[in-house]
Amino acid sequence: MIGNDIVDLALAKNPSNWKRKGYLDKIFTVSEQLLIQKSTNQELAIWNLWSRKEAVYKIILQKGGNRGYYPTKIECLDLNLENGIVQFEKQIFHTKTIVTGDSVYSIAVENVSDIQNVKTLENSHLLFKVDGIPFISINNEVKNASKTHHGNFERIVYLDA
Repeated sequence: MIGNDIVDLALAKNPSNWKRKGYLDKIFTVSEQLLIQKSTNQELAIWNLWSRKEAVYKIILQKGGNRGYYPTKIECLDLNLENGIVQFEKQIFHTKTIVTGDSVYSIAVENVSDIQNVKTLENSHLLFKVDGIPFISINNEVKNASKTHHGNFERIVYLDA
């Protein structure tokens, strides 16, 4: 299973109310808030954590988990970009995050070895959904996929293993 999420930083900056009292409590655990507070770039830390949580949420849905809003149940254990660890209930997920001047992009997988098998789909003509879950068909083989879009950015990924 794979999940991904991208944040367009220019778009995210405008409506962001993250400094408002109580805002972070609705989205981040106490441990995550400490990571944010200790960060030299708090706003970037927020979008790093958020994109990783969203990527993991997409895997949870692929596995039949409930749709809903429960960001504090998905917890990032670090701010690591290359080998991030995220936990949901007792399950561990592995993330890789790429930060540019324009975006924060995260990919999540269940098995750390799958990070090297992530492929990007350049166009969406192979993408289809079943019950809202994205898949692709390549060479008559159906594979789980994940699609993210925010502002000027879109990415579709799948595992080629």
